[in-house]
Amino acid sequence: MTSPSRRVLVVEDDRVINRAVSDRLLAEGYDVVRAYDGPGAVAAYVEHGPDLVVLDLMLPGYDGYEVCRRIQADRPVPVLMLTARAEESDVLVGLGVGADDYLTKPFRMRELVARVGALLRRVDRAGELLGRRALELGDLRVDAAARRVWRAGDEVRLTPTEFDLLICLAASPGAVVTREKLMADVWDWPDAAGTRTLDSHVKGLRAKLGGQLIRTVHGVGYALETPAPA
Repeated sequence: MTSPSRRVLVVEDDRVINRAVSDRLLAEGYDVVRAYDGPGAVAAYVEHGPDLVVLDLMLPGYDGYEVCRRIQADRPVPVLMLTARAEESDVLVGLGVGADDYLTKPFRMRELVARVGALLRRVDRAGELLGRRALELGDLRVDAAARRVWRAGDEVRLTPTEFDLLICLAASPGAVVTREKLMADVWDWPDAAGTRTLDSHVKGLRAKLGGQLIRTVHGVGYALETPAPA
């Protein structure tokens, strides 16, 4: 059972789904707060300070994208986005505004619980990065302690998951990191079953840091290329 001190905000306008998700998370030992629209989600986030947010994309008031923007502007928090649309553009927009993972409806409750647990364990492991020195790779600078990234002197804002993915790649610049290792280290998944999530986050990193920075090794994984000095 998960410690009840871990609080999850469930944001879903369909009250049947909201109740089903909330009840399952309560049964797993989480403290659960509910919201049913965009403004209510932001208000509940401010009031309760959840450790993780399960966030539906389509909401009254304003949509999940806007909710994600507003809560991530306050402090980084893991967000699992629920969407009825599986188009890559929708996924990339969600990841771009700060979502860490996504599930496409309909989903199995067992999978949702596994994703929530994996995201929280990743946050718990983030403290291990704090003792690492700043990384200087060409014109790319990564400050692990402050969780900040610069490219050619300009700071780049990354989501928590994007930052952890970059750290995993930057630990061995030029070397190929397998999909299995990335999924295990960043998402705490024991296999590469979530490769679409991984690929989407890599695309997000490329969009923010430059398309040539991360090399795809088909069938194996990814490698971080050392960029040329600015």
